[in-house]
Formats: sequence, structure tokens, C-alpha cells
Amino acid sequence: MIVNSARQSAVITEANHHKPSETSSVLHNLPKVELHRHLEGSLRIETLLSIALEYDITLPSVTAETLRPYVQLMPDEPRSMQQFLSKFAILRQFYRSEAIIKRVTREVIADAAADNIRYMELRFTPKALNNIVNRDYKEVINWVCEAAREAASANNIKVGLIVAMNRHESLDIALNAFEAALALREQGIVGVDLAGQEANYPVSLFRSLFERAQAEGLGITIHAGEWAGPESVRSAVEVGATRIGHGIRTIEDPELVQMLVERGIVLEVCPSSNVDSGAVLSLKDHPLEKLYTAGVRTTLNTDDPLISGITLSDEFARVMAQTALTLNDLKRMQILGARAAFLPSSERTALAVQFENWFFPPATQPLKPHDFAQT
Repeated sequence: MIVNSARQSAVITEANHHKPSETSSVLHNLPKVELHRHLEGSLRIETLLSIALEYDITLPSVTAETLRPYVQLMPDEPRSMQQFLSKFAILRQFYRSEAIIKRVTREVIADAAADNIRYMELRFTPKALNNIVNRDYKEVINWVCEAAREAASANNIKVGLIVAMNRHESLDIALNAFEAALALREQGIVGVDLAGQEANYPVSLFRSLFERAQAEGLGITIHAGEWAGPESVRSAVEVGATRIGHGIRTIEDPELVQMLVERGIVLEVCPSSNVDSGAVLSLKDHPLEKLYTAGVRTTLNTDDPLISGITLSDEFARVMAQTALTLNDLKRMQILGARAAFLPSSERTALAVQFENWFFPPATQPLKPHDFAQT
């Protein structure tokens, strides 16, 4: 059952701190692709404490475990959009210098590599990083680019960066971020994203921006079908999105499901986050399995690992524990993710072939044809 609004507080059976252990080693060692992770939702709690001490930031608590409930959803908290977003209130206070922004970027990438993620697209919102330092967006984006290059090289992981804009902020803010992203595209920027308050701010307000992104060859991913219905997904595809952030309410519209299958649109699905934000009641109720079975290209992602208290390996374990999806299904999703990367065609193909050879070397069972259709 997909729910559209906050529901009453309930104890979530898939508690944030419960991490299935039977297959944890296998899943940790599995090479992975992640296409949907927000920098601002991926910080280390220990780093927050360190920065607070250095910059004299007042926090509601001064140890990692007592600070945790302020920045991470606890098992007994209500699951709603409001509760989910409330965890960012403290996080917004921390982006106070170039050094901090570079530090958290390096750490987020190091943490992904430690989870055996081999390719990641990390998205970030320049305005969120710039609210305190108040510098030119190009400068702030370049800090992230520089730190990402350093961390990728140091941790043997390939990283693409996605510049995110918010629907509920002005077109001028989005345009400033977009222009800066274009200017720095050779520094690792691979795409643009539209996030924010989906229900009240239609993607059509930003149509001209995405027309330019298409013309410039930037990848386009748009948050849709999470806190608004399938029409939001349809609108995102109409303005040029080849990937959809979340997109889970697509399942409510069979014609839209078929359209996504036919066009090869990829869904960046974040199951635990969808539960934590109140978009779905539980992982058992999540439409991921139905979407995948219907032939929609689905990928698994963490969204905001700090907020949900997970790694991508944890996400895989939860999905396997709560759905009928198998390890081979998850492997196929990794290859789908590689095929959907915002990379030049030759690099994308090479990445996908690498994952195919890791997971399904010659003489093993063949994959379904739609798994490897070019997106």
C-alpha cells in the first residue's frame, strides 16, 4: 500500500539498526553501483561533532549516540515526510567553509568505497552548501569537484557528480546552479537533478532549463512519483528525464509502466528511504518487486544513508529479506545501473561489461534481454 501523507506513529519492523547478517558478507563483497545518493544526507555523525567543536556550533547533544536521534530516524519515530525532512535542520548548520565542504565530500566517497561501491553518482545541492559561506556557485561546486576527484583516486572508486536544484526555490536559483554546472562539466559534473516539494511545484516550471540540459548533453534525473502521483513521473519524462528519482508511484498507472518499459526509463529506487519518508508503509508493501517484474529498469540506492542509518549493502539485505527478489535480481539491477550511468557511451558500456563479467561470466545462466537494452 502506498500512502500519500503522514500516518500515525508506529514501530517499524524493519528497524533502522536491524541489519540482516546471514548474507551480509556476500552483499558487502558484491561490487555495486549507486546512482542516487545525496551528499547532504550522507555525513558521519562523528564528523558533525568534530566540526561543531572546531567552529563552536551549538548542538542539542555532544556525543554520537545522543546526537543520533536528531539527525537519523529512530525505530519508534513516525514515518512521514515532515519527520524525515526534520533531520536536515541541524545538518544545514555545518557547511561553514571550503575545508568542511571538501572534508565531507571526501568522507562520503570514502564511505561508499568501503561498502564496495565501484561507481557512484553523488548529487548535491549548491544552495544548501552555500547558505552560510555565501560564495559564487561556481566556486562552491568546484570545491566538491576537487574533493571528489581526490577521494575517487584515493579510494579506487569512479564518481560522477550531479548538481541538484529544488522545485520549491526560484527558477533564478536553479539557473545559477545550472550555469555553474555547465561551466564545470569537465571537472566531473555528469548530470542535473530536480528535487524538492514535488506535489506543489510542477516540473514544467523548469522545462526551459531541461531543454538546455538535453542540448548540452548533460544527464537528466528528476525526483518524481514519491510524494506525488504517477502524473509527476509522466511530466518528468516529458521534459527529458531518462532517469527518475524514486518513481515508485508509477505502479499505480499501468500505461505509464508500459511507457517506462518501452522508453527504457530507469528508476532510482530507494526502498528504506521510501519507508522512512512515509511514502510506503513497509518494505513488504514496496512496489519495487512489481516494477522490476513488469520489466521497468529499476536500481537500488540509499538516498540519504545518514538519515536512514544504512549502507547500500544493508539496503540489499533488507530487500532480500522482505521481498521475493533474489541475489541474481540484485546483480541484474547493478548492471542496469551501470547501463544507466551518466557517462560517455564507451565508458558506460565498459562499466556494464565489467559488471556483467563479475556477476555472470560466460557459461552461466543467460540474462533476460531487457536487462541490457541501451537506455
